[in-house]
Amino acid sequence: MNTRSNSFLSDTEQNAIIELRHAMHREPELSNQEWKTQRRILETLERFGLDGARTFHKTGVYVDIEGRASGPKRAIAIRGDIDALPIQETRDDLPYRSQVPGVMHACGHDLHASIALGTALAFHGMRDNFAGKVRVFFQPAEEAEPLGGRTVEEEKLLHGIDGAVGLHVAPSLPVGTYSARAGAICTSADQFKLTIHGAMAHGAVPHKGVDAITIAAAFINEVQKVVSREMPFDDGAVITVGTMHGGEATNIICPLVVMEGTIRTRSLERRSLLCNRVREIAEGVAAMHRGTADFVISTGEPPVINDPEMVQRFRQLVGEVAGQNAFLDGKQGGGSDDFGFYSAAVPSLYFIFGSGEPGNEASVHMPTFGASDSILVPTTELAIRYCLDFLNS
Repeated sequence: MNTRSNSFLSDTEQNAIIELRHAMHREPELSNQEWKTQRRILETLERFGLDGARTFHKTGVYVDIEGRASGPKRAIAIRGDIDALPIQETRDDLPYRSQVPGVMHACGHDLHASIALGTALAFHGMRDNFAGKVRVFFQPAEEAEPLGGRTVEEEKLLHGIDGAVGLHVAPSLPVGTYSARAGAICTSADQFKLTIHGAMAHGAVPHKGVDAITIAAAFINEVQKVVSREMPFDDGAVITVGTMHGGEATNIICPLVVMEGTIRTRSLERRSLLCNRVREIAEGVAAMHRGTADFVISTGEPPVINDPEMVQRFRQLVGEVAGQNAFLDGKQGGGSDDFGFYSAAVPSLYFIFGSGEPGNEASVHMPTFGASDSILVPTTELAIRYCLDFLNS
């Protein structure tokens, strides 16, 4: 039975997106290892008659659905990420719980990918009723380098696309609610490695050496002043030293310390400035204490920035479909998402959908994270409506 009269998705299609969610959750795969997931997505697309899917970033898939109706030939992309996390799931109550030790979908990418699948299936079924193109990405490696979003940018897979949609589950929001806000909503995420070189000496004669640990301590103190005294507070700038290794004995002046950390900001304009200031402080502090510093930046994802007009239309659509109380004003966060590569290339909407309810309160990236299947179809329908509205506007 086809229920398109009341829904964009038939009963069979609705079942397919739930089946994909369960299969991905049972067999999660880490970033850049999503081979089974890729094959499963390709087989599902083929089963529903979607030909022409292409691979990218080795383990990713994207497919174009071309409308056959007359009208403006606009194009929109929607991204569903597909990788899992190195976390041991502890939700024994789920019949589809992870069967892979130490790996689980703790960030909801099984939900995101299933919503992307539903969008592809719906537009394939409606291709006689819309003009333009929908490009659906099943993107690998959102969680870890090398990032799938960077490949989308480097291979110009958004060339000719007029707008992009990303989405993320949120246990902090109640089931049935949605959220978005204009402007920057996630931070950039650049990584640094700082190697401090001193000189070894006996601990009883520190003046004969150069203490790399002292230099490291001075760097940690000084670098935070960049955030507190040089960056506007609403940039959301964060500098975190996550690891530090140095020293081998209690009575030896340490000659070498290696530190690694992250540099984050919501500001595209001050992103490079912030990284350069961290470098300058590292080199300056080392020189002041008679040492040297090697500083290496690994550029990660840019901040996710929402287009104001796309957010406003999303707000209106949520009100029309789910009621005015279903839309919640979004908050800026300190996390990152490689959907930032999409929003840097084309006007974008990144929205949040709620999954919080009794039994599903745990945050993402936690071993007890879970979300009900019941949120899949309504969120997919909302994404479909938004994309269709975008094409027709």
